[in-house]
Amino acid sequence: MLSGWSIKRVLIVVKTYPTPAHKGVEVSCTAGVTQEREWIRLYPVPFRFLEQEQQFARYQWIDVQVRPARNDPRPESHNLNDASIQVLKSPPPVNGWGAREQILAPLRRPSLCHIDDHRQKYGHPTLGLFRPARIKGLNITQADEQNWTPSQLAALNQARLDLGGSEPKRQLEKIPFEFRYEFDCAHPSCKGHSLMCTDWEMGQSFRKCRRSYGSQWEAKFRDKYEREMIERRDTSFYVGTVHQHPNRWIIVGLFYPPKPKGPDLFTNL
Repeated sequence: MLSGWSIKRVLIVVKTYPTPAHKGVEVSCTAGVTQEREWIRLYPVPFRFLEQEQQFARYQWIDVQVRPARNDPRPESHNLNDASIQVLKSPPPVNGWGAREQILAPLRRPSLCHIDDHRQKYGHPTLGLFRPARIKGLNITQADEQNWTPSQLAALNQARLDLGGSEPKRQLEKIPFEFRYEFDCAHPSCKGHSLMCTDWEMGQSFRKCRRSYGSQWEAKFRDKYEREMIERRDTSFYVGTVHQHPNRWIIVGLFYPPKPKGPDLFTNL
């Protein structure tokens, strides 16, 4: 093992849509829960360049060499040795959402306001999970940049000389829209929130809808990420702060089991 590194067993819960990076061509911010039931942020993960057997899915356990991030003050942030990733081939649980909830329950908090109050007082957490009291809607707007900038293109076109792995078949596509959830917290002083969502699954769904439905993509996209998330899913948000803007939160993933038919099994702590 490399000096200064340790091995962590991590349940992956979040993968953000990749962004161009001068070190690694393109990278994704990945978050998970350790075997000790603590948040961990893994960065940078050159996911599409990993070997096939290392490309983990959400809610898979992995073993990986990590060390506290050198240039990131967020306490959950760790650099990883991506060559060390081992995906554990455990069978899926019989009750997938329930099994995940059991693991996540100790980390669930009542509201984003609660999470941020704690961060302001103690410097952590910079990752969190909560269920909004009310999702008011999904706001879709054009991104400021519709295409990659020249510097981003240069990063995407550079040779990946030092990271090993294999080249993806297609260049990373720019998502020309921003997806932002409007919601209220279960906090007595909450004035409402509007947070951008960078979930990889959401970006991939946009690409699929646009490919399948052309100019009519938005209606199909909203069917899942607005109507279904509000009406048929017991939706919670994974959130994280932005490295360069430590007071800014974004939604980095969605936790969306079906709404319970009986007593509420997912009540916030």
